[in-house]
Amino acid sequence: MNKEKVLEMKNIIKTFPGVKALDGAFLNVYKGRVMALMGENGAGKSTLMKIMTGIYNKDSGEIKYKGIPVSFKNSKDSQEAGIAIIHQELNLIPYLSITENIFLGREIANKIGKIDWKKMNKEARELLDLLNISDSEKTLIKDLTIGKMQMVEIAKALSQKAELIVMDEPTDALTDKETASLFKVIKSLTKKGKSIIYISHRLKEIPEICDDITIMRDGKFVKEAEVKNIDENFIIENMVGRTLDEQFPRITVPLGKEILKVENLNGEHVKNVSFSIHQGEILGIAGLMGAGRSELVKTIYGYYKKNQGQIFIDGQKVNINSPEDGIKNGIAYVSEDRKGDGLVLGLSVKENMTLSSLTSISNIGKINNKKENSLVEDFINKFRIKTPSKEQIIKNLSGGNQQKVAIAKALLTNPKILILDEPTRGVDVGAKKEIYDVINELKKKGLSIIMISSEMPEVMGLSDRIMVMHENKISGNLTLEEATQENIMRCAVGVK
Repeated sequence: MNKEKVLEMKNIIKTFPGVKALDGAFLNVYKGRVMALMGENGAGKSTLMKIMTGIYNKDSGEIKYKGIPVSFKNSKDSQEAGIAIIHQELNLIPYLSITENIFLGREIANKIGKIDWKKMNKEARELLDLLNISDSEKTLIKDLTIGKMQMVEIAKALSQKAELIVMDEPTDALTDKETASLFKVIKSLTKKGKSIIYISHRLKEIPEICDDITIMRDGKFVKEAEVKNIDENFIIENMVGRTLDEQFPRITVPLGKEILKVENLNGEHVKNVSFSIHQGEILGIAGLMGAGRSELVKTIYGYYKKNQGQIFIDGQKVNINSPEDGIKNGIAYVSEDRKGDGLVLGLSVKENMTLSSLTSISNIGKINNKKENSLVEDFINKFRIKTPSKEQIIKNLSGGNQQKVAIAKALLTNPKILILDEPTRGVDVGAKKEIYDVINELKKKGLSIIMISSEMPEVMGLSDRIMVMHENKISGNLTLEEATQENIMRCAVGVK
């Protein structure tokens, strides 16, 4: 097949102080096709995209767009040339409407120079219809779900009438229905000759939506191939540079005593929930988005108010009315949104790690620096956190390493119960394996772990048993033998 190149990046090199971020990177994107750009966190994908769109300058190498050598000075330059980028981090203003966000900085004016709201609302409506979003174009962004906010970002890119669209983890916060809508849109765009660069950690999406794949590792180009000619093992092995014999390294440990017992828990987001968990046990919680999984654990942790029901820890009835109460009673919660409410991105690795446990490393209100440094260095080594030092600002770490810091932060509170909410969201396959190893080590030490995951193979691969939720209630309790994908999905949609 003769494929027409829309973008060609050759031998791109980019160095930051002390780090060679790109070391001879190549990328080809073809007209009317979707190119998957794959690699572990820190492989150089984001840096390559920032060079392509003019946010960073390359040290050396060549970029051709539509056959012509280019070197964009900034993102406005690349936008005007027909390149749009949908970032993983949402870039929307909460108190403006959908229409205002879509056309921000590119407002449509009428003949006398006033904003033409009628035309803008009409165009916004057409874009929302294309994406199967029924909400009014006048709805404020703050009133949308995260999934719908992501779709507004996509609408914003589509409104720029770009020829080449970069989608960075576009389905990370989308429901299955929203993902299906997005895939329909991508297919309709490629039929019109548009080209897509698709960055995702969800390997199952690649054969479904991508035509070609480029794999990067450690800032270098590894492989380009047509998706129809490869399988998942090929992608994983080339991404991590080694075979992953066992993606989910399950271990079995003898169960200890009952640590947590929840009886008839009711609250704003929970309906009559009862369950228990033992030492050395991983309880997986499955269910569709909006089923109440996070809300349940946040109610137990004290983030949400309970109306009735009882919680027992170590056989003792406890009264938990705030996260502080939760921590004091031995519960640690690692949020699904590590950047929003799990970590403080402007603080260092050390400051983030000890944020929830300052009282235990302080004497008469003063932090014991020696103890703090020792604990932090211990976790950096134990969890193999890749960071130049404990003083590194955490936003400069890859997603997988940020997640390890978030787990270490929770463990420094010395919990009996560790709640992991989507522990590998936005984390590459290599770092996922490392996080699974960390979870297993904690299990061996007798910690009780509650794990919420939207990835079916993950929740099945690591859990000792699985609790499924539907409409804020428990719809199924499954043993390992019973926990097939079909049984989990039946419970998730409310079928007995």
